[in-house]
Amino acid sequence: MLQNYDISKVEKTFLLHISFIVIGLLFVSVVQAEEKVFTVVIDAGHGGKDPGARGRLINEKAINLSVALKLGNLISEKQDNVKVIYTRKTDRFIGLDERANIANRNKADLFISIHANAIKNASHIAGTETFTLGLANSSENQEVARRENSAILLEDDYLQKYEGFDPNSTESYIIFEFMQNKHMEQSISLASEIQKSFKGAKRSDRGVKQAGLLVLRKTSMPAVLVELGFLTNPAEERFMKSSDGQNELAEAVYDAFAGYKHEFDKRQNTAVAAKKTEPQKKDETRKVQPSTTKPPTNPTASTSSSNKQQNSEVVYKVQILTSPKKLQNNSKQFKGHKEIAAYQENGLYKYTCGESSDLAAIKATHKKLQKDFKDAFIVAFKDGKRIKQNSTK
Repeated sequence: MLQNYDISKVEKTFLLHISFIVIGLLFVSVVQAEEKVFTVVIDAGHGGKDPGARGRLINEKAINLSVALKLGNLISEKQDNVKVIYTRKTDRFIGLDERANIANRNKADLFISIHANAIKNASHIAGTETFTLGLANSSENQEVARRENSAILLEDDYLQKYEGFDPNSTESYIIFEFMQNKHMEQSISLASEIQKSFKGAKRSDRGVKQAGLLVLRKTSMPAVLVELGFLTNPAEERFMKSSDGQNELAEAVYDAFAGYKHEFDKRQNTAVAAKKTEPQKKDETRKVQPSTTKPPTNPTASTSSSNKQQNSEVVYKVQILTSPKKLQNNSKQFKGHKEIAAYQENGLYKYTCGESSDLAAIKATHKKLQKDFKDAFIVAFKDGKRIKQNSTK
């Protein structure tokens, strides 16, 4: 009997150890599932047979590659859980669409294209500027787009590949007028942080701009194109050619990336926490009576209808698109929908369609609107102001 008892005790101890191991493995699996690796694609502009802008001392492609590699090294050294992918790590030519395809194939969370600027017969012009996708609103921005897009002329069958796009024709850029990038807000946010970082590094700030840049056209994530300085300015060319200058520029872009990544992580953590409590939130919303207030038809009215809500209740709306400029009531971008309202945030016009204090009702509206606006999502307002509340796409 004593011997049987001892064997039983050993078996229980063994099973207990196995249980702890299994529980530990399950815990690790859950944590890994929630902690998605953040992927950033760093694109060194031009390369190979495409030198980019030509300076007296150095060509643009060499500056772009050096700063891109330095930026990637900083991210790899200082950031955990971040995967860095380069469109090129050597002096070779890559088509503009293929650069975007690299990011899309790797399901990247961010795309940063590194470039250097140039303006003929203007050696006094200096400074940094960061571009997002959009229609150029000045001849200077149009010139940047023309110069960067001219790289397609070195590609085989570029007329077929880019649907007849001519980088030297003003008419070709009309396609960018109604092009809506669902990541416009995040792209502009990152671009603004990059320019602030450059300003902090004592570089001249030429601001955040928009242009019809083909390299950004097909990216399915927030994307920016950074112009580090002007090769046509002798002082800036010497700075960008120097190792110290390239280090400073890479560090400035890294600082902006680190800030962006920090905010990204905060949003992800909020989304995970909200997802865990979602069933409880659904039960609570069933008690709320639907609003009978009719949505406004004037997009310039902003959130005036929300101000009419009584008892400071939360009002839900479906955000359908974002634009850097005010759109007319009959804009083609609304695709025939009439119940449109607008509000401004971070310098952008954000347009919504429909509203209700009943979350279940607005989810039904959201589902219908997704047929025309696949990236639409729900936003919440209280006392006429948007509140930070997790929304389900």
